[in-house]
Amino acid sequence: MTLAKGWLLGLLAVGLGAIAHGAAAQGQEEAQKQAQALVASLKFRDGEVAVPGAEARFRLDQNFRYLEAADARKVLEQLWGNPPDDSVLGLVVPRGRGVLDEQGWAVVVTYSDDGYVSDDDAAEIDYAELLQEMKDGTSEENAARKEAGYGGIELIGWAEPPHYDATTKKLYWAKELAFEGSEGRTLNYDIRVLGRRGYLSLNAISGMEGLKDVQAGMQRLLPQVEFDQGARYADYDSKTDKVAAYGIAALIGGGLAAKAGLFAKLGVLLLGLKKLLIPLALVAVAFGKKIFGLFKRDRTKTATVS
Repeated sequence: MTLAKGWLLGLLAVGLGAIAHGAAAQGQEEAQKQAQALVASLKFRDGEVAVPGAEARFRLDQNFRYLEAADARKVLEQLWGNPPDDSVLGLVVPRGRGVLDEQGWAVVVTYSDDGYVSDDDAAEIDYAELLQEMKDGTSEENAARKEAGYGGIELIGWAEPPHYDATTKKLYWAKELAFEGSEGRTLNYDIRVLGRRGYLSLNAISGMEGLKDVQAGMQRLLPQVEFDQGARYADYDSKTDKVAAYGIAALIGGGLAAKAGLFAKLGVLLLGLKKLLIPLALVAVAFGKKIFGLFKRDRTKTATVS
């Protein structure tokens, strides 16, 4: 290759780089506009909100707003890049924290109808031992996660140890997690509300730097949710109602008996951290492939001419 042709290729590379940068910026701007339009279409609810799929309701104070299933899935799937999940019943969003805010967080609402969960083992759980079992299970699952194309996960420990209120039948705890390839650590804050036919799950996610904010918010939210009359834990009828095959310990461990492990149902929360980064990354990658292909074709053509 002559010096002149090498110089031309260098100019081509610089020019294509500038084009790629401009196109990426344009793509990001367009994605931002689409995201803002989607947010403008969301219908937030205030005050008392029924959750029909769980026979439960929220009585939200001025600190929270609620998105019903369709809008909740728009946020989780279209804005935050999560895979489709028809188990999502709603999303509780702290007032003043938009779903596009960098420091924002939200609470994913789902329901399990596995049956009445006995709390007989609640007072006997060794949480230190349970934590070690969860850590071991998480490590064992990493091979399968990597084979499936995901990074490894490390359970660092409790961000807040489990607490069970036998009077209100509500359980809450928080975990500190580290994800392979991620600089910061992640907070998963969980609430389980026990009912007659199953339990309601409230799952919040944030960076560990948001622990105090999320912790305070979830404690405010805790008394604002309950099952409807007839579906409450106290309404259980041993003659007719199904009993879950696990107790309180398995709720915290994420189904240890099934070896599904700690993260079997957390995909919607884990990816939620990325928010707009996922769709923007896809735009950038797709455009990058086009640029690379153009450069490769031009380089091949130049080499042929010479």
